[in-house]
Amino acid sequence: MNPTASAPRSGLAGRLREALAVGRVRWGMLALVFLATTLNYIDRAALGVMQPVLAGAMAWTAQDYANINFWFQLGYAIGFAVQGRFIDLVGVRRAFALAVLLWSLAAAAHGLAVSVAGFMVCRFFLGLTEAANYPACVKTTRLWFPAGERALATGLFNAGTNVGAMLTPLMLPLILSLWGWQAAFFVIGALGGVWLLLWLGRYHNPESHPRLGPAERAWIQADPEPPPRRVPYARILRLRGTWAFALAFAVTAPVFWFYLYWLPPFLNQRYGLGISVTQIGIPLIVIYLTADIGSVGGGALSSLMIDRGMAPVRARLLSMLVCAACITAIVFAGGASSLWLAVAAISLAIGAHQAWTANIWSLVMDYTPRHMVGSVFGFGGMLGSVGGMFMTQLVGHVLTVTNNNYEVLFSLIPCCYFVALGWLYLMAPRQLMAVPEEA
Repeated sequence: MNPTASAPRSGLAGRLREALAVGRVRWGMLALVFLATTLNYIDRAALGVMQPVLAGAMAWTAQDYANINFWFQLGYAIGFAVQGRFIDLVGVRRAFALAVLLWSLAAAAHGLAVSVAGFMVCRFFLGLTEAANYPACVKTTRLWFPAGERALATGLFNAGTNVGAMLTPLMLPLILSLWGWQAAFFVIGALGGVWLLLWLGRYHNPESHPRLGPAERAWIQADPEPPPRRVPYARILRLRGTWAFALAFAVTAPVFWFYLYWLPPFLNQRYGLGISVTQIGIPLIVIYLTADIGSVGGGALSSLMIDRGMAPVRARLLSMLVCAACITAIVFAGGASSLWLAVAAISLAIGAHQAWTANIWSLVMDYTPRHMVGSVFGFGGMLGSVGGMFMTQLVGHVLTVTNNNYEVLFSLIPCCYFVALGWLYLMAPRQLMAVPEEA
């Protein structure tokens, strides 16, 4: 049975019932990468939420904060390329376990930093190790889900980014009030150890999972795959599909970094919010809850199109066009007359961004053989992080010279998505890439 062609066209609810009836082991594997993504974003979002406290304690300027984030992005860029290839070579189970162990230690080390330079070092190593998360999650999704479920599964695990971003402003004020900012980083590091025990105890690939039944295994392996073989990295970098994804991701990925790093300072500055659940916490919860809805809804949208007979790549591109149109709402955020008007504009834009992300990641999975997807995704992620590095510097410079005026930045964001969509339409392969024996 091929889920991309013959699944009953009964809507999302019927599709979910059918998916669970086939078997539930793959959804358990998805739950593990969802939890890892949640933890990953708690680690990242903590700095943005605590920025006013840390800036007051260490006399940070806006440029200091931008520089600290730049070093995270530098480590993240290097880590994406290295980790993606490493995951393809040694397997997702071992590579992801090692990465989470190291990033948890790096997160805890922030509690020992006493200067801007110390935070730069900690953020660099956090970025270097946390870069494994998305190549590992995408690889896991590619291994465990057929094309017809892939975008929905991607939307679900990527919803962990927003869950992490929501949990952070809920948990940090309590920790800060009880034990101080150093303890917040120690607690975050300890959470990684808990996840690591779950992963090592429960994750296996489909070929070796002891609880995977024959019906679910057949469902997972319904799409034809070329025989796995080791492909030199240089050959992967010459493939059209690698550059189709990489450049489009490099243009749009930095936007979420902007949201993650600069939304709390923007809301604090513009509307006089403090670091508490009732002030900064509730607006961020609303924004990231909407982002969760967008992440799952965007994945479901292209999955439903495939369910109705549309080719996977075409369904992803059409869904991304809808997302790009919704993202234009962000231009109203900078000049909004009230907090909740700004929150509404940001929520729609960030929800559409997460829907876009679910589809662009599924797109690269659709045309990339599973034994190469970590390498292709890792290279694209590296370029996205390089874009993020320069974005943090650009934002810091613009805010410094304009006395913290965000309107220009909000106005530029929608352009990124339409440029990326045009590039993907021209360059993305419409079927699984064939890699020749000779370059």
